Amino acid sequence: MKKQMNFILLASWVATVCFLSGCLEQEKAAEESPEVKELIEHAAIEPEIEKLAPVTLPSPAQQGPINPVVKMTTSMGVIQIELYPEKAPLTVGNFLGYVKEGFYDGTIFHRVINRFMIQGGGFTEGMKQKPTRPAIVNECGPELRNLRGTIAMARTSAPNSATCQFFINQKDNPALDFDGPNKPGYAVFGKVIEGMDVVDRIATVQTMRLPTGMGDVPVQPIVIQKVEQMR
Repeated sequence: MKKQMNFILLASWVATVCFLSGCLEQEKAAEESPEVKELIEHAAIEPEIEKLAPVTLPSPAQQGPINPVVKMTTSMGVIQIELYPEKAPLTVGNFLGYVKEGFYDGTIFHRVINRFMIQGGGFTEGMKQKPTRPAIVNECGPELRNLRGTIAMARTSAPNSATCQFFINQKDNPALDFDGPNKPGYAVFGKVIEGMDVVDRIATVQTMRLPTGMGDVPVQPIVIQKVEQMR
């Protein structure tokens, strides 16, 4: 009886070993199959594919035109202005011509009215007016409005008299906009994109009237130290 029990136990042990051996062989065969190898390889490189996937950038057509930007360094801070050559090509070209010549370097904001605008670009300290190039045609139109932060050309009562002087609107000024042939308006050609706080500080300085009759002149000169094109 004891021998019979030992034989049964031995047979069970052999069967178990054979079964386990068969399972292991099946697993090994499955791992070596092309389908499993492919899954393992993909599992290993998938995180790297996600990490290295290229960033899709918009095409130039999607980005739109890259407008010129000028940096205006003043004695009260820096103002950056984006220009609109597509909307006011003649005005932008005229302004950038003065910028490239260094014309504005050392000029001042000579007329400042709080809650209205700050005007400069034509006089140096001591109120000496600089000689300019010929006047340009007024490109003011219904699309470009004198909104807060926009830059526009200063002129006399004659519509086509702008040369070098400009002003930055401190608030929305619809009274300066184009409204038909009887109201030609003032040509907007860009907008402040950085430094509007500087414009606001300049607008609040103390002003005076000169013996010549010119008013709204800052008591302490606000110097435009440098104007340079950034792009």
